[in-house]
Amino acid sequence: MLRHTCIALGVLLCAPALAQTAETAETPQTVQTAQTAETPPVVQIQETVLVVGQRPGPGMWKISKGDHVLWVFATYSPLPVKMQWRSQQVEAIIARSQRYLSPPTLGASVGLWGGLKMLPHVAGMRKNPGGALLRDVVSPEVYARWRVLKAKYGVADDAESERPVFAAETLYRAGLKHAGLASGDEVSKAIEALLAANKVKAIASHVQLDVPDPGKTLREFKQGSIDDTECFKVTIERLETDIAVMRARANAWATGDLSEIRKLSFVDREAACQTAMASSAALRDGMGLEAAEKRVRKLWLEAAEHVLATYPTSFAMLKLSNVLRSDYVMTELKARGYTVEAPD
Repeated sequence: MLRHTCIALGVLLCAPALAQTAETAETPQTVQTAQTAETPPVVQIQETVLVVGQRPGPGMWKISKGDHVLWVFATYSPLPVKMQWRSQQVEAIIARSQRYLSPPTLGASVGLWGGLKMLPHVAGMRKNPGGALLRDVVSPEVYARWRVLKAKYGVADDAESERPVFAAETLYRAGLKHAGLASGDEVSKAIEALLAANKVKAIASHVQLDVPDPGKTLREFKQGSIDDTECFKVTIERLETDIAVMRARANAWATGDLSEIRKLSFVDREAACQTAMASSAALRDGMGLEAAEKRVRKLWLEAAEHVLATYPTSFAMLKLSNVLRSDYVMTELKARGYTVEAPD
């Protein structure tokens, strides 16, 4: 198996990937990716108390044709730190599933020698080129707002020398911790453990990015410019106004309240920050990120049609934001003649 290396380039390469522990039986050919989503309006709500204890999350989406069914469980982040997940419905579906369609993932294969050559260039990659500080690269108004949140959430002064996209990630994680939320993938890990225990074979929708010269790519990334001020600004806006929305949506997901989930919109920082990373010429050219979203979507759709044609019962996981998008795979499957039913 190829050695997949997450190059630590922040949200673009690391955040979408979910570890796969189930046995891989069938792997469609590898392609490349990135994605953007519409930015919904901000909704202001009052402070919400987070639910804790054991929660089931939402019901599953049902995709069917004839008597073959693909059940899709929608994952969400951030969730309450102390929440434990368990769904008897999911357990029952997994127990009778013949295949598991894993979520789309990103990886980079550089090999052992390539990885060793890359190491000298990793140091300092989060820093602004030329020793610039945040106050030098963002507007005074946005920088002042950053300083307020930085103090509120206890962010270290080292972040002052980071590129806006990386400083935004540092601030966001600190803000989630302060709000009692975590962006971990505990639910996904629990589901993957169930899949492994039931010996459900997986079909991977993995995106392999070839990095022929990782040292050159990282060196050019460190020296080049990226358009990441919007990512920085959106992160600040979300932490200033949307913490209550995040907490309410986390509660709605945990209790399976889909109607409440649909009502709660907020600024989409992930899309803004992915766009920022994709604006790097070094990453775009050195890692082949062009037109990647369409290609990885095609890979997942092909896998979905395969399991629906071949197996009576299959199971899949997708991010909630992708499940709810009107321009993503659920809509495309419906257009191809499959029946798509949302949970009650």
